[in-house]
Amino acid sequence: MSHPHSASPSSLVVKICGLSTPETVTAALEAGADMVGFVFFPKSPRNVSLEAAGRLAALARGRAQVVALTVDADDALLAGIVAAVRPDWLQLHGHESAERVAVVRARYARPVMKAFGIRAADDLRAAAGYGAVADRLLFDAKPPQNAALPGGNGVSFDWNLLANIDPARPFMLSGGLGIDNVGEAVRRTRPFGVDVSSGVESAPGLKDPARIAAFVAAARQAAGA
Repeated sequence: MSHPHSASPSSLVVKICGLSTPETVTAALEAGADMVGFVFFPKSPRNVSLEAAGRLAALARGRAQVVALTVDADDALLAGIVAAVRPDWLQLHGHESAERVAVVRARYARPVMKAFGIRAADDLRAAAGYGAVADRLLFDAKPPQNAALPGGNGVSFDWNLLANIDPARPFMLSGGLGIDNVGEAVRRTRPFGVDVSSGVESAPGLKDPARIAAFVAAARQAAGA
């Protein structure tokens, strides 16, 4: 799957992740988000049931791509998600091996986004081994020690690490993004897309419609600069 690497107002992909209510899904859609993400991880304050996610996905279908985020999910959970939610993408945010990514992609006939926690250059080198099996790579900040969640912790990483990324390999940028810094992030790293969760919340797991709209606007403005 090949995509242009550099972003423009129309091509930058903006993903709002961890949505859990009809109101905030609607806010993301009205703001112009390209992707809406639902989290299936019980430890997360953003966790949603299959039934709830199915209803929320129906609101978004045809207006934005639906992404299902899992962490080291077994086949039973993935099969349940595919049946109930019918996502456009599966996002694997755990310690899945390249072999597991390939199996998931083939078994469920969905493109796969593989997330990686980044703190040092070695983390990027590890991600390179997934280039042949993942449709898209997502670079997130490596969680703080003893954190319960692999993402959504509101921390960023050193974007300078991305300076030598292969421009032919599209990536999504996540980790500590918010209204105040997404512009700088887009201008400095020129990602294929940006992904936000805690950065548009008023409390853990509680998305704020005004922050969603402001984030999407800031990202789009920077992409056109």
